[in-house]
Amino acid sequence: MDLPTSRSEHRAVSHHLPSSPDVSWIAAGWGLIQRDLKLALRRRADTLACLVFFGMVASLFPLGVGPEPDMLRTMGPGVAWVAALLSSMLSLNRLFTDDYLDGTLEQMVLSPTPLPVLVLSKALAHWLSSGLLLVVAAPVIAVQFGLSVAASGVLCLSLLVGTPLLSLVGAIGAALTVGVRGAGVLVSLLVLPLVMPVLIFGASAVQDSAAGMSVSGHFSLLGAMLLLALVLAPLAAAAALRISLD
Repeated sequence: MDLPTSRSEHRAVSHHLPSSPDVSWIAAGWGLIQRDLKLALRRRADTLACLVFFGMVASLFPLGVGPEPDMLRTMGPGVAWVAALLSSMLSLNRLFTDDYLDGTLEQMVLSPTPLPVLVLSKALAHWLSSGLLLVVAAPVIAVQFGLSVAASGVLCLSLLVGTPLLSLVGAIGAALTVGVRGAGVLVSLLVLPLVMPVLIFGASAVQDSAAGMSVSGHFSLLGAMLLLALVLAPLAAAAALRISLD
C-alpha cells in the first residue's frame, strides 16, 4: 500500500483520538486501540505478513534438517520462538512512523492524556494484531515438530506471556527511531539484544515441559519481566518519542 493511501487512512480515523480533558485515560487508551485495530484490518496484507512469515520460517527448519523426530522435538521450541521473535520485528518500525508522517503523533504528545498511556495502548494494539496471531498459530507449528500436547500447551502459554513483552520493548526501539531513514533495521538492532532473555526462558519452558520438568520458574521470570515492562516500557518509549520529536 502506498504512502498517500496510508496517510488518508490515518486521517479518516483520527477522530478516534480523544482530545478532551474530560475523557478518562482508559477511554482515551481504548479509543486509540480501536483506531489502530481498524487500521490493521484495512491493511490485512501487512497484518497477515507476520503470521505468514512465522509459518514459513518455522516450516523451513524441518525441511532443512531432515525428518528425524528426536532432533525436531529438541529444536522445535527454539525454532518456534526465534520465528515468533523475527515475525514481531516486521511491523515494529511502523508502530509510530505512520502517526509521525501524518501529524497524529504530535497530537498524541500534546494530548491531555499522559503519553505513556497512549504508548501502552499502541503496544497493546500491536500485540493484538500480530503477537496474538502467533499464539493462535503455535499449535500448528508444534505439530510440525512433533511436540506433545503438554509441550504444545506450554508453547502457546509461553508465547501468550512473552509476545506482549516483544511489543512493549519493541515500542522503545520504534520510538527511538521515529523519522530515521532505515528505521526497520535500526529497530531490530536495538530490540533484539533486549529480548534475548524472553527467547531463552520461553524456549526453555517448552523444552523442560517436554522433558517432564517443572516450568514454574520460567513462567515466574517471564511474568516478572512482563510486569516490569508494563510499568517501565511505556515511560521509556514516551521519553524517547519526545526526544525524537524535538
